[in-house]
Amino acid sequence: MFETLQAQPADKILALMQMFKDDPRDTKIDLGVGVYKDATGLTPVMRSVKAAEQQIWESQDSKVYTGLAGDPAFADALVKLVLDDAVPRATVAAAATPGGTGAVRQAFEMIKMAKPDARVFVSDPTWPNHLSILSYLGVEVVPYRYFDDATRGVDFDGMIEDLKQAHAGDVILLHGCCHNPTGANLNAAEWDAVIKVLQDTGATPMIDIAYQGFGDGLDADAAATRKIAAAVPECLIAASCSKNFGIYRERTGLLMAVAANPAAHAVNQQTLAYLNRQNFSFPPDHGARIVTTILNDDALRADWMAELEEVRGTMLGLRTQLAGELQRLSGSDRFGFLAQHRGMFSRLGTTADKVEALRATHGIYMVGDSRMNIAGLNSQTVPILAAAIVDVGI
Repeated sequence: MFETLQAQPADKILALMQMFKDDPRDTKIDLGVGVYKDATGLTPVMRSVKAAEQQIWESQDSKVYTGLAGDPAFADALVKLVLDDAVPRATVAAAATPGGTGAVRQAFEMIKMAKPDARVFVSDPTWPNHLSILSYLGVEVVPYRYFDDATRGVDFDGMIEDLKQAHAGDVILLHGCCHNPTGANLNAAEWDAVIKVLQDTGATPMIDIAYQGFGDGLDADAAATRKIAAAVPECLIAASCSKNFGIYRERTGLLMAVAANPAAHAVNQQTLAYLNRQNFSFPPDHGARIVTTILNDDALRADWMAELEEVRGTMLGLRTQLAGELQRLSGSDRFGFLAQHRGMFSRLGTTADKVEALRATHGIYMVGDSRMNIAGLNSQTVPILAAAIVDVGI
C-alpha cells in the first residue's frame, strides 16, 4: 500500500534550522525560525505563565475532557481579548484548536464544507502554511498583490484592484496585524477601503491574527479585526496564543465564526464542534487554561501585559537600531522601512542569491524570500547584520 507514497518537499524553514544547527561558526545568527528570543537567545517562559501554571497545579483536580469546542471560559476570554465589544458575544461561535495553525485549518475546512467551490484570495506573499493547507484541501487560491519589493511597503492600489475581483461566496484571507512574512501593514484608512471592498463584493473575510500585542499594542493590533467584524454580516477569525503568551509548545488557538444573527450562531457553533470531532475530537486544554487564568486574574493580566509591552518595545527598539545603523553605513535612508514595519518579521525585498551570500559569507540565516525574524537579533548583533547587508549589496 504505502509504496505508492511519494516523498514530500522539505519545509524550507525547518531545513534552514538544520543548516544553522550544523554551521560550526561561532558568529552565526539565526533570523529564520519564527519564535521570539530575548537578548540571550532564549525564548523565556513569561512570569505570568509560570504563576498561572502554579495556580492550575494547585487547584486542578481532574484531567477529564472539557468539551469538543474546549472550555467555554477560554472562548469567552479570548473572544473578549480579540473582539472586545465589536459584535455581540451571542453572534460569535468559537472552538479551541491546537494552535493558530489548527484554527486556520478548521476555518478552511468550514469554508469548504459551507461552499465547496469557494475561492480563497490570499496575499502575495503570505505565511506558506496557508497555501500548503489550501492546496492539500483542494481549495482554489487566488493571489492578490500585497508587497512591493521596491518600496518594501504595501502595494495598496494593486491589492484593492485584485480584491475587487472577488464576489459573494469567495473568501478574502487577511492578516489582522504584523503581516507574516513582510512586516508591512495597512493603515486605518487603507483598512477602511478594504472593508468597502468586502461590503461591495459580498466576499467573506477570514482574519488570521497570530501576533496581537507584538505590533502597536493589544488594542491597536486588534482594531482592524474588530472594525471588519462589525462591518460585515459574517467572518472567520483564527487567533493564536503562541506568540503573545509565549506558549508555543502548548498549541493554543481559537477559531471564531461571527454570524449575522443568533440563529446562524447556533449552527456555526455546532459546525465547529463537529469539525473538531472529525479532526482531533477534544482540543488540548493546558495552554487554554493558562490563558484563561491569566486573563481572568487582574494581577496576572497586568503582569502579562507589562511583559508583553517589554517584548514589543524590544522589537521596536531593534528595528530602530537596525534602520539607523544601515543608514549610517550605507549613507541612504532606503532601509527606513525596517522601522516602519511591525511584528517579528520584515522582508528585505532582495534576491535569493544575496540571501545565500549572507548565509555563506557571514553566517546569517534567513528565509530565501528575505524574510528575517527581527526578534532573532540583539543590540550586539544588529551592527553585524547591518554590515553584512551592506557588504553583499542589498
